[in-house]
Amino acid sequence: MRRTLWLFPVLALFANAQTYKIAVVGLVHSHVWGHLARMASNQPAELVGIAEPNQELVAEARKIAPNAPYFADYRRLLDEAKPDIVWAFVENNRHLEIVEACAPRRIHVMFEKPLAATYKEALAIERLARKHGIQVMTNYQMAWWPTQYAARQVAQSGELGKIWRIHGIVGHGGPGSSGVRSKYFFEWLTDPVKNGGGALIDFGCYNALWALWYLGRPAHVYAQVNRLQPERFPKVEDHSTLVLTYPDGVALLEGSWDLPRSFQDLEVFGRQGSLYVTRERVEVRKGKETKQAPVQPLPPERAEPIAYMVHCLRNNQPVEGLVGLPINVQVLEILDAARESVRTGRAVRLPPR
Repeated sequence: MRRTLWLFPVLALFANAQTYKIAVVGLVHSHVWGHLARMASNQPAELVGIAEPNQELVAEARKIAPNAPYFADYRRLLDEAKPDIVWAFVENNRHLEIVEACAPRRIHVMFEKPLAATYKEALAIERLARKHGIQVMTNYQMAWWPTQYAARQVAQSGELGKIWRIHGIVGHGGPGSSGVRSKYFFEWLTDPVKNGGGALIDFGCYNALWALWYLGRPAHVYAQVNRLQPERFPKVEDHSTLVLTYPDGVALLEGSWDLPRSFQDLEVFGRQGSLYVTRERVEVRKGKETKQAPVQPLPPERAEPIAYMVHCLRNNQPVEGLVGLPINVQVLEILDAARESVRTGRAVRLPPR
């Protein structure tokens, strides 16, 4: 029962409004299994189709969304179902392909993080979105956590002094590979081309996003990676450390598939205090004193990805903040620089703008 409570304010919000149509393209990204039941409820957008050629994955999807139309060819879905929004759960290096198909049809697009596999592809997505006037959202689970916004409000209030340092750690014990829902995800997530890398890309995007949100675009990017489980991940790194430097600040960022439990924790430092931020809480620390910052629920239209996309379309507003297009293009700029730093062993200077 607890998992469905979020739905009631969303249903009320959209009860008397225009219905938008959403379609799913691809089922190889395992995040789809956490969202499909919500989409099958047809609120706050009507699910008009699912496109996936892999019949094992289709069989899994039918268990959750038995009434949805299914297509083997996603272009046929776009032409016949005519969705307003596509949420694509495909390999990272196919994100540009999806936008190339959707943008001329004026279909708005949602992706799981990161925006693309490379900075070049991210820039191409941005150009297409602007040319055809579509919205492109990059979904991060933390974007819907009220603690993220409570923490930033404290940081911006001046209570901590000037923010000059962040430390982010994101990771877990590594992706699973057993079962239909995981094996195809594992196959491309551990491919250096389809994913863009390993843990550096998978979790470095969260960290780069935090750095941009709190400190802005860095001057230099240095990265180092480890392969602690080469027998399990022979093609890609399973741990990464990024150091982003600024004229008056630094971001120390770790992304790992080698941790004993899950982390998505952030520390934010000013000269007068610091924050420790998790999904559940925001701790404000000053000297020996620690207090909990108040955390307010997000409004229904900002509490989950489809509701926010529909809200933006209905109100003719751009998708902004952590899931917006400009900041997520910059995430890929940082990740590309990190890969180059790993290749050369040197810090990479970002060109001035």
